[in-house]
Amino acid sequence: MQYNHAMSYAVDLHVHSRYAYATSKDLEFDSLARQAKIKGIDLLASADFTYPDWFEESRLKLNDAGNGLFEYGGVTFILGTEVECHGKHDGRGRRVHLLVFAPSLETVERINSALSRYGKLDGDGRPALGLLPRELLTLIKSIDERCFLIPAHLWTPWFGLYGSKSGYDSLEECFGSDVGQIPAIETGLSSDPAMNWTVPSLDNLAIMSFSDAHSAPNLGRELTVVNGEMTYDGLVQAMRRQDILYTVEFYPEEGKYHHSGHRACLVKMSPEDVRKKGEDCRSCGRRITVGVSYRVKELGGRHVDTWVGDDGLVHGDTGRPPFKSMVPLREVLSESLGVGVGTKTVARMYERLIEALGTELTVLMDAPIAEIESVSNERTAEGIDRVRRGDIFIEPGYDGVYGEVRVWGKKREGARRYAT
Repeated sequence: MQYNHAMSYAVDLHVHSRYAYATSKDLEFDSLARQAKIKGIDLLASADFTYPDWFEESRLKLNDAGNGLFEYGGVTFILGTEVECHGKHDGRGRRVHLLVFAPSLETVERINSALSRYGKLDGDGRPALGLLPRELLTLIKSIDERCFLIPAHLWTPWFGLYGSKSGYDSLEECFGSDVGQIPAIETGLSSDPAMNWTVPSLDNLAIMSFSDAHSAPNLGRELTVVNGEMTYDGLVQAMRRQDILYTVEFYPEEGKYHHSGHRACLVKMSPEDVRKKGEDCRSCGRRITVGVSYRVKELGGRHVDTWVGDDGLVHGDTGRPPFKSMVPLREVLSESLGVGVGTKTVARMYERLIEALGTELTVLMDAPIAEIESVSNERTAEGIDRVRRGDIFIEPGYDGVYGEVRVWGKKREGARRYAT
């Protein structure tokens, strides 16, 4: 599954800076560029361009590549940020997160000037704006027609456009006749492409996956490998054609909003549970957080046959670009070595594998298992092999609690075993 860099490139278009709420202080351009090279990411979003201090840093550090993209530290960047739109639409409150992209610093400066009328830009790297998504789309297009939007983490309750808390049930409801200007959606950690394939209204949009990284080591935990020329316009054209080689995914059960439930009462509910018992917590009676798995079944409904091809990727009978679900390398090492993810033991083994075999993407997907074993040990190699084959257990996440992956050990109640 190695890809030709002359024809394809890996992108992560949803990341943050140190100025966004609940993010690491290590999120600055040096660490972003360093981690992007370790992870195997070719094109990275510059993040949080609405925040004045970060935009000024972007202006000083990013070098214009002359094709709508920028360079720093040997990595290519696209000017992109996440914003929150809120307001009333048809008498109902709506709240949606969107990714915004622009081809030049001058365009971003004009966007920021316009957006400052709708919200406080220096309060959070992800500003809350008092306008609706369609109004935001109209605004950025009026400034520069080349700007584009991607609905962020489409299904996440807080606040993906299709999420249970956003207020919308379709892109058409949100964007009206302008829906054709949306080139793609982001799956989010709690859904994968196969789940999105069941929704006919998404047939004309590229299905892409990004990390939504709140710390540099989380870059690339989901990413998209795009075909074609790595330029701003080339990226947009690839999305329009759905010219994507594959995406790399979290197992969706590992996402913290996959199932429904109420964390305070330790109540977790599958889609079947919600359908049978309703949307109230069976313990306290308060409304649960309706998760991604239920919303996909609620808004989708089309049956899709899937299989694993000779390339190791998951394909579907819809003919859409395939994908591969993986567990981040540090998590695999933590379990194989029997120590915490953040320990020095894991860090040393991680660095050894990267130094010997290349990027994290290469180690997880391409490096021969025998070579992994020669660099690390038998158990680590076996763990990576099991993850590649999907021979793992996952206890699904819910209501803000990440799912728990187990490569070894006994199956827990409610955990799903993958085997491809």
